[in-house]
Amino acid sequence: MRTNLKTIKLTIAVTGASGQIYAKALIDKLFTSEFKKQNELSDVPLIIDPEIIYSQTATDVWRDELNSEVPKEYQTFIRSNNDFYSRSASGSNAPDVMIIIPCSMGTIGRIASGVSSDLITRSADVMLKERKRLIIVPRETPYNLIHLRNLTTLAEAGAIIAPASPSFYKKPADIDALVDNFVCRILDLADIQQLPEKYRWQ
Repeated sequence: MRTNLKTIKLTIAVTGASGQIYAKALIDKLFTSEFKKQNELSDVPLIIDPEIIYSQTATDVWRDELNSEVPKEYQTFIRSNNDFYSRSASGSNAPDVMIIIPCSMGTIGRIASGVSSDLITRSADVMLKERKRLIIVPRETPYNLIHLRNLTTLAEAGAIIAPASPSFYKKPADIDALVDNFVCRILDLADIQQLPEKYRWQ
């Protein structure tokens, strides 16, 4: 029996910004047999202990952009955005990593202002105060000055700002490859899985 296992408490938050395809690809990847197999073969296999939070607008935009409902197979891990009793809401049981993908500018503004009006913003506040890894994937263009100042505030507070800006130097064959490349980059930033060689700059 292997003893060199590592557990990562992971919170994935999905807000109502456009770009729900990124959230779906990230969540799906964590539960694929391929990901699990690669993880088992790593030097220190990870046990992913996830929580998933959708804002109400996220579920609406998910339906509009993906022509599907939020996956029922992940229901066990989904927490209500009004559930302040979730572990993510407390510094004493904070996740190791939180990824907000995609992240609306309204959510960014509330986090930057310290306004914890729901579980997503409270969890992000916890990550910052506990000096844990918070990865924010904003999806907006262009940025106005308020957006830039809020993003600067969050970066100064310790968040990793990773805009939904996929790379093209590997000549992705289709949108799925483009999205997969970006999602793998996020998992690399989260220290969950190293960026595959096929996506690295040569």
